Amino acid sequence: PEKEPAVEEPRTFKDLGVTDVLCEACDQLGWKVPTKIQIEAIPVALQGRDVIGLAETGSGKTGAFALPILQALLETPQRLFALVLTPTRELAFQISEQFEALGSSIGVQSTVIVGGIDTMSQSLALAKKPHVIIATPGRLVDHLENTKGFNLRALKFLVMDEADRILNMDFETEVDKILKVIPRDRKTFLFSATMTKKVQKLQRAALKNPVKCAVSSKYQTVEKLQQYYIFIPSKFKDSYLVYILNELAGNSFMIFCSTCNNTQRTALLLRNLGFTAIPLHGQMSQNKRLGSLNKFKAKARSILLATDVASRGLDIPHVDVVINFDIPTHSKDYIHRVGRTARAGRSGKSITFVTQYDVELFQRIEHLIGKKLPAFPMQEEEVMMLTERVAEAQRFARMELREQGEKKRSRNDDDDDTEEAIGVRNKVAGGKKKKRKA
Repeated sequence: PEKEPAVEEPRTFKDLGVTDVLCEACDQLGWKVPTKIQIEAIPVALQGRDVIGLAETGSGKTGAFALPILQALLETPQRLFALVLTPTRELAFQISEQFEALGSSIGVQSTVIVGGIDTMSQSLALAKKPHVIIATPGRLVDHLENTKGFNLRALKFLVMDEADRILNMDFETEVDKILKVIPRDRKTFLFSATMTKKVQKLQRAALKNPVKCAVSSKYQTVEKLQQYYIFIPSKFKDSYLVYILNELAGNSFMIFCSTCNNTQRTALLLRNLGFTAIPLHGQMSQNKRLGSLNKFKAKARSILLATDVASRGLDIPHVDVVINFDIPTHSKDYIHRVGRTARAGRSGKSITFVTQYDVELFQRIEHLIGKKLPAFPMQEEEVMMLTERVAEAQRFARMELREQGEKKRSRNDDDDDTEEAIGVRNKVAGGKKKKRKA
């Protein structure tokens, strides 16, 4: 019998059915060939089907939903055409950048609607009726309820990025409110690196016989990522961190802490020891958060300390090492955190700190990713030589944190960034801010 002719794998965006003008936009962005998830999802989406997309982080998910939406928009131009929901503000800005980049040649306008930014200017932006809205659920509901003349009754596309996070309890009421006021007759895409098995939630997200495009079935981390752990007594955690930063000097680091406070404390500690570290967490103002992120992206700082606010979806091309300083309580967050490095085919390292209190959590993570992690090689005596200097820096960090706390209470505004030495700002501004008379 004759062999069947080999089926040609689609190699270009054009093969997937993307129109010429968008293929050019991909080309200008340097997207030469479509990624696995794009090959799976784009043709299905272009046929007008609903899509559930599962792919590890760093695999080009944004392109997989942005291209079909822009193509549909070209065919039937209309304002307030698509809504993308994301769980974090930074991710919203990042998705918006991709829409802008892909859609600039065809004049697509998008608006980011997130908390932490003045509502008035957002209302004005919505009044101009952009084509695409990228929003966090809470602030969007705010506008749907309070901004006169704004509605989504004509919406054609709904995307939930990092869908498991949006569909779980965090945003339940908001998402329900949004689903009530958008048309049933629309296309819906869910994308995430990890997806919970709760099918009812997917039904509640009102998908019509969706096509599932799974590129990674089990939770996984990228092959090019070297993952290690270190087992240490919790009281020497800071010293071990400093040791590793010295050992791997010259790399850029992302260090994950469990709380905003610990992020801030560790940032101060490292600065006292002469490292260029900046914090990124939920208690910072939005401008500060974007500022921190941009300094790190521009390589002006080599260490970014973050809470899980930065674990999902953020694409910072040059993270060489991810350190889980505090082990994540949810094993899935581990996948999102270490996914900040080894993106788009580059290599990277991750090191997870395991203290006597974290053993069980660590075993859960190993179980989830189906790997036993090797220990990171260390010289204990060298670590112990650092303890005195670290203890001194800890003392300074505690004092600064306390001062910041008091200052915050007295001034009650949110512009304390630990970048500047404390007190400099007062001298420059000529003493404390004067209270204006009413």
